[in-house]
Amino acid sequence: MSVTTVPLRPVGKGGLWLLWIGLAALVAVAAGTAWYQTIVQTTKVEVVKAGEGPSPTDADIVLIKYKGSLDNGTVFDQQEQAPMPVAGVVKGFSKALKQMQRGGQYKIVIPPEEGYGSEAKGPIPANSTLHFDVELLDFRSEAEVRAMQQMMMQQQQMMQQGGPGGPGGPPPGMPQ
Repeated sequence: MSVTTVPLRPVGKGGLWLLWIGLAALVAVAAGTAWYQTIVQTTKVEVVKAGEGPSPTDADIVLIKYKGSLDNGTVFDQQEQAPMPVAGVVKGFSKALKQMQRGGQYKIVIPPEEGYGSEAKGPIPANSTLHFDVELLDFRSEAEVRAMQQMMMQQQQMMQQGGPGGPGGPPPGMPQ
């Protein structure tokens, strides 16, 4: 039985350095590509005018003024005073709201991955990048909002039943 041997030529020191440089370049390109994809696929928030105080959380309801548009400038929605739950909007919008402060103005860019993705929603085509101009007017916890709503409902019921200040009832502060 014979074994065939193939002689290998030794690698010169110059060739080894080229191998290491090529490997380092390959790792740098891969890392750069991964970094770029991470940056491109995340919501961007630009502060136009800084606000003050704390930022909303998932447990809050915000009151905002906003304008939403597409890449081509087409406005798909805008409101002067819109209440919305922070946890009840698309991922990118929620992330942006949690970076804002009362009284601040912001420009937001939401990639499709953090918006509506491959779904079309009304005037928003599938795979759309969303652009928003937002002003955070105020925010409250859900519990505070519920308490305020309940108090308003009680006041309306009192007015409808002829309580003080209601139709058919004495003016507030007067004996019944």
